[in-house]
Amino acid sequence: MRRAACVLLAGALLTACGLTSGSPMVDDVRPGSIGKGEPLKGADLTVTSKEFSEQLILGAIMGIAFQAAGAEVLDRTGIQGSIGSREAVKQGTADADYEYTGTGWINYLGNTEPLPDPREQWEAVRDADRKNGVTWLEPSPLNNTYALAMSRENYEKYGTKTLSDVAELSRKDPGAVTLCVESQFANRLDGLRGMAEEYGMDIPAKNVTQMDTGIIYTQAAKGTCTFGEVFTTDGRIKSMDLVVMEDDRKFFPNYNAAPMVNTETLKKYPEIAEILAPITKRLNNEVAQELNARVDVDGEDPHEVALDWLKQEGFVKEG
Repeated sequence: MRRAACVLLAGALLTACGLTSGSPMVDDVRPGSIGKGEPLKGADLTVTSKEFSEQLILGAIMGIAFQAAGAEVLDRTGIQGSIGSREAVKQGTADADYEYTGTGWINYLGNTEPLPDPREQWEAVRDADRKNGVTWLEPSPLNNTYALAMSRENYEKYGTKTLSDVAELSRKDPGAVTLCVESQFANRLDGLRGMAEEYGMDIPAKNVTQMDTGIIYTQAAKGTCTFGEVFTTDGRIKSMDLVVMEDDRKFFPNYNAAPMVNTETLKKYPEIAEILAPITKRLNNEVAQELNARVDVDGEDPHEVALDWLKQEGFVKEG
């Protein structure tokens, strides 16, 4: 589960979550459309991230951008779970990462009800988290949230486009709606239980199969289950030609990616906000699916994928 946290005592947190070492980023880059004049020259910055592909890519994107702007960057990406990277930025042992607004609101700040409007969700996280010594910069359109998806063949057979359509199908033809989901999603209030209640879905327990994340995509693509639980930015959606159902009642929380920066670091280097803003704005679900697919489907290195994308977009140039 991507949003699982390291369950550890605070005193042992950073060590146990793996944030004990790092390696310098040594990309030969210079400013493109960002970082002109190298405003971070002389800065020593540490970037961090969680361990899954999208986070590794986002962490590399951030670190490479800082390098192009003149900074020396220490790479501490790939921390297991959510809390390790969060605490590193909060405590100042790392300077910044890309975090998700829904994770901030629910996992870190302890709220139970997400805000359906993505801008309001970001503003609420930004305002509430100020007291913790972290600053949330402007969010991206990239929204790595839950969804149900089906194979192209099943889509043509049943014609469902929204979760309301799935609910209607579950009432008209209960046997047609079979689900492949993760165990946590099956039992979470912001997962299957809450979704079924919100949309009025009638799905018998025998129609729900719990399995590991990667298998869900394969089984949905094969049509073994009519619908599979997916993450909206996963590269396998495109590579396996899955059709995502629209969350027309906006039930699932917004998980927009936004730079989360240690406040003291930002005070020292306010240029960070300007450097990251155009990159963050360009990140959306389509871009994320493409970059994630290059890692998860094609087996490419996340750092190289990040570097290639930044150069393609003109944000940085080869040194």
